[in-house]
Amino acid sequence: MLESLFSGEDERDEVFKLCDIVRETSYSIHKYLGHGHLESVYEKALAHRLTKFGISVQQQVPLAVYDEDGTELGIFYADLFVNNCLVVEIKACTSLVDKHFAQLLGYLRSSGIEHGLLINFGSDRFQIKKLVLSNQ
Repeated sequence: MLESLFSGEDERDEVFKLCDIVRETSYSIHKYLGHGHLESVYEKALAHRLTKFGISVQQQVPLAVYDEDGTELGIFYADLFVNNCLVVEIKACTSLVDKHFAQLLGYLRSSGIEHGLLINFGSDRFQIKKLVLSNQ
């Protein structure tokens, strides 16, 4: 099924299509479960539903943090790593704040991954933000 979604598209179009699928799936989970659960519940729900679509999803994936000279400094654990190109950071809080954005930007910058989604299931109103850190 996934191949039919992305066939004939370049890498940029693929990641935007992937973000749309994650957004729509997350919203569906938020409607079904509501707010008030732990982050881990939403993480498992999103991983489960995306996997049903045939999308590659890894949970709590260790991604290396590098210094400017390429020296590995440590690791962070991405809540979800989707199709080896998208970091998804999940929150279950009242509202997204600057430190949540800084956390995801730090993950993107240190890992060299360009695209990230910050999703908050904890508010009565669904929140999702896409962050792009261009390497150019």
